[in-house]
Amino acid sequence: MARHHAIDHWVQHPGGRIFARQWVPEPTAGAGVPIVLLHDSLGCVELWRDFPSALSERTGRRVIAYDRWGFGRSDPRADRPSIDFIAEEAREHFPSLREQLELDRFVALGHSVGGAMALEIGAAMPDACEAVITIAAQVFAEDRTLEGIRAAKGNFAQPAQLQRLVRYHGTRAPWVLDAWTHVWLDPEFSRWTLASVLPRIECPVLAIHGDQDEFGSVAHPHLIQRLVPRAAIHLLPGIGHVPQRESPAVVLSLIENFFP
Repeated sequence: MARHHAIDHWVQHPGGRIFARQWVPEPTAGAGVPIVLLHDSLGCVELWRDFPSALSERTGRRVIAYDRWGFGRSDPRADRPSIDFIAEEAREHFPSLREQLELDRFVALGHSVGGAMALEIGAAMPDACEAVITIAAQVFAEDRTLEGIRAAKGNFAQPAQLQRLVRYHGTRAPWVLDAWTHVWLDPEFSRWTLASVLPRIECPVLAIHGDQDEFGSVAHPHLIQRLVPRAAIHLLPGIGHVPQRESPAVVLSLIENFFP
């Protein structure tokens, strides 16, 4: 099993600095292209916990996670993300990370909405993205997803629940919560879907999904499998929305075996 060390970076972006951390295996000779992690709607680098280091050890690859603008340790953001924020991440923010961390080629791995962003990146950068891995990704605005968000919004009305976000996002916590709930529950967002994006993805895709996911049914991985030319799905029985935390050994094994 490879040893690794973590290195922190600040990526410059017109909107503000973006915080990134990479786990570098030792030795690096012969390692595959880096894996870039895209977090969920309330996530950040720290909320990946020990998954990035374990992933680096299991695959022998450099693993990079970053806080989207406004999240975690990245600079605060005043405006609310637009209805098109998922595509915008691939179009307007990820390129700065890729350029400044010198990512010629990479694998995009995203959890939840980060999975949708990884798919957008795969479609937008076919010459650079070698593979896409999604964990509990949403690919359309499903009623089940919106119901889960409404329930979570009610829970976060309790100060103790909001304090959980403050631990990771500091004073940005109210913005982070609003960026999630307001945009997803906007009636305009109900028409969002990746149905036109998925067929444009040329690289292999691995979609991992728990069959008890409270934020998205198995319709999401099935749509990925149907529309992406080179897609494989793995449904995990009894697993909810965070497979990498609920069943890390299985998820790491699936990812490790996905690579040639």
